[in-house]
This record gives sequence, C-alpha cells and structure tokens, in this order.
Amino acid sequence: MAKKTKTIKKIFIIEDHPIVRLGLIQLIRRIRGLEVCGEADNAQDAMRGISTSRPDMVLMDLILTAGSGGFDILKQIQETYPNLPILVVSMHDESLFADRVLRAGALGYIMKKEATDHLVDAIKTVLSGSIYLSPSETSRLLKSHYARRTDASAKKRLSERELEVFQMISHGISAKEIAEKLHLSIKTVETHRDHIRRKLHLSNAAELRRYATQSSLSDAPLPETPGKPLRILRIRDGKSSG
Repeated sequence: MAKKTKTIKKIFIIEDHPIVRLGLIQLIRRIRGLEVCGEADNAQDAMRGISTSRPDMVLMDLILTAGSGGFDILKQIQETYPNLPILVVSMHDESLFADRVLRAGALGYIMKKEATDHLVDAIKTVLSGSIYLSPSETSRLLKSHYARRTDASAKKRLSERELEVFQMISHGISAKEIAEKLHLSIKTVETHRDHIRRKLHLSNAAELRRYATQSSLSDAPLPETPGKPLRILRIRDGKSSG
C-alpha cells in the first residue's frame, strides 16, 4: 500500500529588509511541512513571483520603502488572488493597524517582536483559513464590535421611548432624573428599563448599565427635552460622581 506523503505548504515572503527577510526564511525552514517558495521586496516582483510560484500563503511586511506600500500590495494580491491567505508581519503597533489589515483582506497580523515565539501558530492559523491576532487585540476588537452592535440592536428592538431611556442610561443618568426629565413616574422608568433589559437579553440592571455605557450612544449628545438640566452620574469603580 502506497505511503501517503505530507503536503508541503508554500509561503511567499514580501519584506524589504534583507536581514529580516533572511530571518523569516530561516525560521520557516525549521517548520516541518512548510517551505519558502519565493521572496520579494517590492510590488512588481511580488506579483510576478506569486504568479510564478503559486504559494499557499503570503507573509508580508506592512510598510515597504521601495515602490508601493504594504496596503497597496495587499490590495493587488486580494484583487488578483482573492482566496490566497495573507499574514502581515510588521513592527508597527497592532492596535493601530490590525483592524485595517483585516478589512483590507488579510487573515492575520503579528508584530515582528512577537514573531519568533508565535509565528508558527500564526502561519498555521492563517493557512487553516482562520484569523490570527494576539489575545489582547482580539479582545479589543470584540469589545469594539460589541459596542457597535449596540446601536443597531437597540434601534431595532426598542420603542422610541425605550431608546430614549436607554441613551440616558448610557450617560449614567439615574432613574429619578430620567423620570423628572421625561415627566414620568419612577415606576414607569423602571418598567421601561425592565423591558429594555429583556429585549436585549441582559440578566440584571448592572449588566444593562455596562451594556449601555459601552455603546456609542454614550458618546452621542442627549436630545433636547423640556425639564430641568440633568445631573449626569459617571460611574467609576462602583461609585457615582457628578
């Protein structure tokens, strides 16, 4: 019975610093099942090399000094080879570029200072078709996504009055002052809060406050409504101020 041979995954490297490029090549050569099939330091050579070598993945720097920048090359690769996985390796802060890189079509971002320890995991993750980011960046993007979803979720599920109450909660305004501003009873405001909590599938009042303050509604100005000026409470470490 014929013995199955393990498929070798080919990686193309785009990096304009020769020493860094050599380091990446040597690192990849130590990984069983991977090989470097080509390298380039500019857009023209990169596109020509990818066309010739047909890699399984591209490993590239984000900022290149020769010719087109990293984002331009990333766009060209995505337009020409939309199914080709790309992992960006860069010296620049992940929190500044990771989101942009993913939106541009890459599947991963790893900082050069972490590459030695985590490059193998990053390559294998991207080759599998999954997204690779550091744990801290993954957490930050999830929190950002959670906050962005809040507006759409609230506007879709809540009535106009409930949305109004929800925005006031996002600004840290107490139930008593919401009632005074909207000319409602505190019991009515509490009923609205309970309806909001149920519609957004939140467990308790504390979770509602946390969900509201994480939404972008907390940054939006409150609508003008008749009544006395609001005293906005800012929650810090479980204590209110203001």
